Amino acid sequence: MPAYAGARVFRDAVFKLSGTDYANQAWEINMEGDTPIQQQRTLVPDGGISDVDTPLYKISLEGLQDWETTGLAKFLWNNRGAQVAFVFAPRKGSGLAQHSGTLICVSPPSGGKQGEFLQMQMELPIIGEPTLGTQA
Repeated sequence: MPAYAGARVFRDAVFKLSGTDYANQAWEINMEGDTPIQQQRTLVPDGGISDVDTPLYKISLEGLQDWETTGLAKFLWNNRGAQVAFVFAPRKGSGLAQHSGTLICVSPPSGGKQGEFLQMQMELPIIGEPTLGTQA
């Protein structure tokens, strides 16, 4: 069997909030859904019931704290609690996949270790289910 030709490297990504691309200020972005599932066995052979709930989505990111200019940390601070549009694509390019939707801005952490880049790790909750589409 030949090797899979559709593998992509996470490089030259897109991460936009309210139309501004912040991909140059982050080095890790993951969008993930948490799907609650409950299962229960009953007292009969092969008896079992299952329930799959609606997933809750979030974006986890690691990036720079830029408080002085139009940085990601400053944007999140200035918009904490607000719902903003997002676009996330692991690879920039016409016709390639992208996710879009609405997320809630939360307050980023501030500070770090002496002599090191100011970094942040945080989670941004997504409202509803993101949309899978293609880049223009």
